[in-house]
Amino acid sequence: TMMQAQLNCLCLLMLYLTTGYSQERKFSGPLEPMTFSIFEGQEASQVIFQFKAKPPAVNFKLTGETDGIFQIQSDGLLYHNKALDRETRAVHRLQVSTLDAQGATVEGPVPITIEVKDINDNRPMFLQQKYEGSVRQNSRPGSNIGTFIAHDEDEENTVNSVLEYRIVDQIPKFPKEGLFLVQTYSGVFQLAAQSLKKQDTPQYNLTVEVADKDFKTLCDVQIHVIDINDQIPIFEKSDYGILTLAEDTAVGSTILTIQATDADEPFTGSSKILYRITQGDSDGRLGVDTDPQTNAGYVIIKKPLDFEATAIHDIVFQAENPEPLVYGVNYNTSSSATFKLIVTDVNEAPVFSQRIYQAKVSEGVAVGTKVGNVTARDPENLDISYSLRDDRRGWLKIDPVTGQISTRAPVDREAESMYVVHVVATEIGGSYLSSIASFHLTLSDVNDNPPRLAKDDAGLFLCHPLQTTGSVIFEATDDDQQSFLGPQFTFSLDSEFLQNNWEVSKINGTHAKLSTKHTHFEERVYNVPIRIKDGGRPPLERVVSLPGIILAVVFIRIKKNGGKDNVESAQASEAQPLKN
Repeated sequence: TMMQAQLNCLCLLMLYLTTGYSQERKFSGPLEPMTFSIFEGQEASQVIFQFKAKPPAVNFKLTGETDGIFQIQSDGLLYHNKALDRETRAVHRLQVSTLDAQGATVEGPVPITIEVKDINDNRPMFLQQKYEGSVRQNSRPGSNIGTFIAHDEDEENTVNSVLEYRIVDQIPKFPKEGLFLVQTYSGVFQLAAQSLKKQDTPQYNLTVEVADKDFKTLCDVQIHVIDINDQIPIFEKSDYGILTLAEDTAVGSTILTIQATDADEPFTGSSKILYRITQGDSDGRLGVDTDPQTNAGYVIIKKPLDFEATAIHDIVFQAENPEPLVYGVNYNTSSSATFKLIVTDVNEAPVFSQRIYQAKVSEGVAVGTKVGNVTARDPENLDISYSLRDDRRGWLKIDPVTGQISTRAPVDREAESMYVVHVVATEIGGSYLSSIASFHLTLSDVNDNPPRLAKDDAGLFLCHPLQTTGSVIFEATDDDQQSFLGPQFTFSLDSEFLQNNWEVSKINGTHAKLSTKHTHFEERVYNVPIRIKDGGRPPLERVVSLPGIILAVVFIRIKKNGGKDNVESAQASEAQPLKN
């Protein structure tokens, strides 16, 4: 129709006037892979290309990264309905297909690439709204202060993203303007005209501009002039005299106050004073704390004084700054002071070589076996006598001269596996002062306890008359130390004669079962001797008398007498009727 022809002509005219050119600079053509370059920011409804369909195709289909911007008409006219933004997506990858009247694909999909070309539509921005820097006083012109970093989201390495820096204002302008400069393209910030003095102006406020070819952005910069450490600490006096202290003066005591001053800027690293002892205290018994407000130094005792080790300390103090001195300035004798400390003797108690002594022996050792040794030293070199305290079981003895500890009686792990006594070291002469240390004796096990029944009153019975063969379960135990697997006892009848009527079978390492082999038993108490053997090295065994009761109402208890197990039966009149 006429209107359709006019629309096509209008579309072709728009296509010609815009940047919608294919790589062949054609405006229409068959469906094939193509690439188009379009500037971002263009108005909507811009035609890109018109594809020609081959029969029987009657329609076109557009897929891919359309972002709701790209559309295609049924006559193959590809266009965009919104302005493009390179910073959002620099390349759109689309696919175009042709469809027949039933919607089936005739051609394609073929790839169509849209490259979005950059325009300068982004303002350069500093990474911070405000920057701070510092420069030492007396620094030479050209000294670097820092580097500005700004960012432009336009395409890199193009004219749109080239940034230039410059300083547009300086406050104050004393001693003159142009004290600082910034490299035009690198953003390196430097001291420009002359050295600065903190006494003249401690701080400068600058305004810095960054610009591309169309936009400008400002930021504030604060430059601090900082002091340099060109003055050394000076002691108020070079000799702090002589001080006499007893060697038992408490740790933490302040024994002296020293003072130096520094002419650098107050409360900076250049004027803060740290004191250290350079001579006369190789053991580190003294320390010096500095008052942060006054720079006074408080000499304190960090470790106990020791007359026997060092009676006289010729101390040398050094006053220094945490900030390094500038080149050409050095510490000298004005930063040093001396002090003499005399330590007087105090009678002290003996000192053990350790607080806890440990030893381990087998419980089967012979009486008189050495189990350990303790040592102590008297600071005044007096002789020492050793003795034991808290030897509750009377197992140990100590040589009063050598400190050797040995057994005086048999030791028993089952009675006490860890035996703890205290050793007393007492000086002979002087004030007879003493000190105490602990002696821990660990006893390892020896298999010296035979097995026994776990319960004195076994309470084992069977009902008479027996209807079927019966059995009773009993438990064995052992007072020796067991392995992580637990006791491993073996059980057997003590007499082959008993095997006609009884049999014993093991249930686990501690329990066994005694069973009858028939039902023809008289009504009476049967004493069945059982042999129990443990798994020790060497193994120990014991024969116990286990009652097998063939009686309806009888009470049997097992009691120990003289280390042997006996069976005692109560009278029937004392027994309670057996309940089912």
